[in-house]
Amino acid sequence: MAGGGEKTPASSAQPRKAPTPHASVYGRSSERQKQGACTFSPSASSKYSPQQMVTPAQPPKSADSRSSPYSAESVGSDSGAAPFDICVSGSKGPIKLNPSLLDINRAKRRDREFTKDVAPFQYLRPGMVLLKRFIKPTDQVKIVKVCQQLGVGSGGFYRPGYRDGAMLRLWMMCLGKNWDPDSRSYGDTRPFDGAQPPTIPEEFRKYVQDAIQASHELSTQHIGAVNAVEELPLMSPDICLVNFYNSSGKLGLHQDKDESRSSLDKGLPVVSFSLGDTTEFLYGDVRDEGKVSRVDLESGDVLIFGGKSRLIFHGVSNMKPKTAPKWLTDETNLRPGRLNLTFRQY
Repeated sequence: MAGGGEKTPASSAQPRKAPTPHASVYGRSSERQKQGACTFSPSASSKYSPQQMVTPAQPPKSADSRSSPYSAESVGSDSGAAPFDICVSGSKGPIKLNPSLLDINRAKRRDREFTKDVAPFQYLRPGMVLLKRFIKPTDQVKIVKVCQQLGVGSGGFYRPGYRDGAMLRLWMMCLGKNWDPDSRSYGDTRPFDGAQPPTIPEEFRKYVQDAIQASHELSTQHIGAVNAVEELPLMSPDICLVNFYNSSGKLGLHQDKDESRSSLDKGLPVVSFSLGDTTEFLYGDVRDEGKVSRVDLESGDVLIFGGKSRLIFHGVSNMKPKTAPKWLTDETNLRPGRLNLTFRQY
């Protein structure tokens, strides 16, 4: 993944926000951070609920680094830290009363009223579309809860880093296959602890298919695309990079090009879910912020780029703090920042 980054210290109190894991476009830090876990009671999924009730495996027992092939010295990841929890533990801080169901439903209605004039489908360029608020509120809650559950288990959220000890300013969890920022390649296990990535929940896969299908139907209706499938090919995701980064980070312009040559040649799309705070997304044909287009990605948005746009340069110029829907943070205790899931087919 391309891009330029600089080494900066990370805060020890709050996770420093960062974008998707492209090694050279992130700021780095050598500080470790430990977080506790929070739990939830899963609810039944709805038609488009991207949820699978997966019980996370327990973290593997620590091994002696002198004999283990997955010692901390094998890669500069924060392998000694506890899994990072994307939710704020209910046992910390002042007591907070849970909102009533009536209050939550009112907040969701206000949210829908506020965005009812926003075009639900935005054709950004050939091979690139944005589905506004495509993920329903109830399903956004479920995605956060499933990611939190998986994220505190084996193969869950951790701080990626490099052999020189520098750390990326993000917490990452890979599903399906592991992506290693140091080698910029995919594998079946994490180099530093041998943990296998959790499986992509089947409901997540279904939701990706729903989004691609919706993009085809809307493309035909709005722009008269003769062959929407050719413009945005179908794909079956076997990789999902789940990243959490706080409200102060940025992501330099880069390309997603670590997938197989076959996948890239076919233009199989990247499907991106945004949850939490709004971010300004950049995209263009060259790595020059003065020549790119910009669009806001809000909680519930699904961005898809493939075909002729598969190798576009893209990044995040800034976050918009405190823009996450209140009902989402109330129901999940999601930390301030943005949760981003990007699905690909290797």
